[in-house]
Amino acid sequence: MARTKTPPPASTLVLLVRHGQTPTTGKLLPGRAPGLHLADAGVQQAQRAAERIAELPRVDAIYASPLERARETAAPIGKARGLKVQVDKGLLECDFGDWTGAELAKLMKLPEWNTVQRAPSTFTFPGGESFTAMQTRMVSAVDRLRAAHPGGVVVCVSHADPIKALVAHAMGTHIDLFQRIVISTCSITAIAYGHGAPVVLTVNSTGGSLAELRPS
Repeated sequence: MARTKTPPPASTLVLLVRHGQTPTTGKLLPGRAPGLHLADAGVQQAQRAAERIAELPRVDAIYASPLERARETAAPIGKARGLKVQVDKGLLECDFGDWTGAELAKLMKLPEWNTVQRAPSTFTFPGGESFTAMQTRMVSAVDRLRAAHPGGVVVCVSHADPIKALVAHAMGTHIDLFQRIVISTCSITAIAYGHGAPVVLTVNSTGGSLAELRPS
């Protein structure tokens, strides 16, 4: 009797949402400092992201970084889907250490800034986290969350650098090149995790339907 082949498990779709715009976006490096909330424009961006995600046939879980701007972005998504937002520390922003709260214009003048842009794998923020540690943390967090929802759809609201690092890992790209990836506020990035290598379906999507996202 011929054996029936067991079909491979369905892919788990992970939607990575960067938090919405804040009053300091593009001006400061807020890092993990508490008390930073969404600007009015960010609230509108979060609502639009929620509307886009609400169009999907299913969403199994919504997770967010503990920082206020991420939780405030996740809130309308949870409301639209009727799901409780769960906080996960693995989705946190990079720990910028002594650079936390500094003006980006001033940081760009430092000699270390060139290393941050061109050889991030060699850099650790003074008193903070390295880019490689951040990537390992983010990849481990997403692996853990997707494993909890096999074959499902998981929304993770996080921050630009962790999402960029995850995309680089999924594409098999060295983290020294991750600064070439753009992740805009409230953009949606989709990665399908199946029985083989991850498949990056879209990066930095800020408009249009998500309903047709699937591996080709």
